[in-house]
Amino acid sequence: MPQPTMQSDFRRDAQVIGLEGLAHAISHFFHLILAPLFPWIKEAFGLSYAELGLLMTLFFAVSGIGQASSGFVVDRIGARSVLFFGVGCLGLSALVLAASPNYAVLMLGSMLAGLGNSVFHPACFTLLNQRVSPARLGHAFSVHGVTGNLGWAAAPVVLVPLAGLFGWRVALLAAAGIAFAVLALLLLNRESLATEQDVRSLEGKGGQQAHPASGRAHALAFMRLPAIWMCFAFFLITALAIGGVQSFSATSLRELYGVSLAAATTAYTAYMLASAAGMIWGGFLAAKTTRHERTIAIGFAASGFFAFLIASGLVAPLVSVALMAAVGFGAGIAGPSRDLLIRAAAPKNATGRVYGVVYSGIDIGLAVAPLLFGALMDGSHPAWVFIGIGVFQCMALLTAIGVGTNTASKTVKAGVAA
Repeated sequence: MPQPTMQSDFRRDAQVIGLEGLAHAISHFFHLILAPLFPWIKEAFGLSYAELGLLMTLFFAVSGIGQASSGFVVDRIGARSVLFFGVGCLGLSALVLAASPNYAVLMLGSMLAGLGNSVFHPACFTLLNQRVSPARLGHAFSVHGVTGNLGWAAAPVVLVPLAGLFGWRVALLAAAGIAFAVLALLLLNRESLATEQDVRSLEGKGGQQAHPASGRAHALAFMRLPAIWMCFAFFLITALAIGGVQSFSATSLRELYGVSLAAATTAYTAYMLASAAGMIWGGFLAAKTTRHERTIAIGFAASGFFAFLIASGLVAPLVSVALMAAVGFGAGIAGPSRDLLIRAAAPKNATGRVYGVVYSGIDIGLAVAPLLFGALMDGSHPAWVFIGIGVFQCMALLTAIGVGTNTASKTVKAGVAA
């Protein structure tokens, strides 16, 4: 008799993981909804590169602020409702951008996209933690990371050909259509996405309403935990490394090794694909251990070493392309363990708040990284782009060990007390 139950659990987990992964892919797709279209938008409005860059800064600034706040909303009303809002807001932002008559409306559309993006990590991780069996959480976080990378990869592939054939406004309308199609799919499967807070909210029982004063005090209690701020630092640092790869790794390779634009683009693509492959393997590794900081340390140590090797300028040009894949693979392995490490550090019933505050470090890092690495390139220091990436990987390694040690120490003390 246990077999049908196991099959039912697997089917339920697979459905939740698939729906969440699709929503996360849309989030990352909208990270790059504007950047591939910059050549057309620049010409249409006569904008400078600084004005184009400000659109991305606004996106991540709003996303970072909103992400830190949306976790509290998730813990209060549920992940499902917040996730629906986020996907719908992304679709609306694309409509606003497509209809933009001037730069001010472009800024508004970019901020709307940032607001929509802000809810995904608190909502998605709360959903996975509550709806997926603990034994499959490592694989769930692996799929979460892979779908995010696929969303990044899909954006230019979809938007650039459409813009070339029909114009940038049509490309943005297509993006809106994709977002609303995903929202419709999520709504059709809304029963599978209901969390405890969603059910309480519908029943009108809201546990925190009974004791509003103590609820507010408890809601902020997690911010006193050192592990939470170490997690925040971890995400900020890793985002700086990712931002360096996304913004100037291809340009740096061209200047360091004299490779063609096609080869440099291939190197970046290899990084993204290898990172996705690393996340898949990392999901299996995460499922076999409770000391996730060790997996993270191995992954980032390897990734940092290969980044330093590229920076040395001593390898052959084609080898540098292969090493970019190695950098991505090492970082990808650490992904699922990273998310499980934060789950272990989060207090019970504060998942949304913790993920919201911690993951806001990603938005801050992605907003700062282009400025930092751009300054290095302006100063004619292409090697320092990869040195910086390697340094940030090693710094992330140290913060992960700090979080893991702190969490393990708390677990031992709790066991002794019990």
